[in-house]
Amino acid sequence: MTQRPPLMPKATAVWLVENTSLTFEQVAEFCGLHPLEVKGIADGDVAQGIKGMDPVASGQLSRAEIERCQKSSNARLMFAESKHKLPVIKPRKGPRYTPVSRRQDRPDAIAWLVRNHPELTDAQISKLVGTTKPTIQSVKDRSHWNSPNIKPVDPVTLGLCSQIELDAAVQKASKRADKNRPPLEEGQTLLPASETVSRIYSEPEKEEKEGDQGYSADHVFAKLGGSEKTSAEDEDEN
Repeated sequence: MTQRPPLMPKATAVWLVENTSLTFEQVAEFCGLHPLEVKGIADGDVAQGIKGMDPVASGQLSRAEIERCQKSSNARLMFAESKHKLPVIKPRKGPRYTPVSRRQDRPDAIAWLVRNHPELTDAQISKLVGTTKPTIQSVKDRSHWNSPNIKPVDPVTLGLCSQIELDAAVQKASKRADKNRPPLEEGQTLLPASETVSRIYSEPEKEEKEGDQGYSADHVFAKLGGSEKTSAEDEDEN
């Protein structure tokens, strides 16, 4: 059973990366992130400017639990038992909220998704980046007002979506594309390897080429032998 992510997952991941020796996989599983996102946090490419939040101070983790997992890379962090019953938060339906500081990065993210994952639909891109279909279309046909300055950038790096969400969307789009792909006709199927190999070795390609030139291998060797015999008779006469 997958446990719920902590409050402020990226801020918690930043604190764990900076203050513990936990592996990327341990931090990623606890915070509900992708290991590559955690690696990006450690490298300074992701979550820039986010201040780390101490999960011990907030009561989400215990110091003993962190020490236990630091001793074994196979151990997984477990939430501390809450003293209060928290209400179940229902997933919110609707467009993703994008902070004002990140909204100017959406065209760059759209361009990256269109170039690297053409199988994604406009609805999926809209959900991942938190934009509208007219904006996506304007980036595709280069009618966007800022088209000369748009550069494709990974939306995960920009913080517009998580790697897990992107992977799930790409996987879903790939399955849909495979399902909608028309089946190959009989003449379009590949021949078995055994039949292909047998055809190669059964066709006397070399003899055909030699036959086109008007002589065969036996004829060449016979001619060479006759020339050697003639030269030997000439030497005897001398």
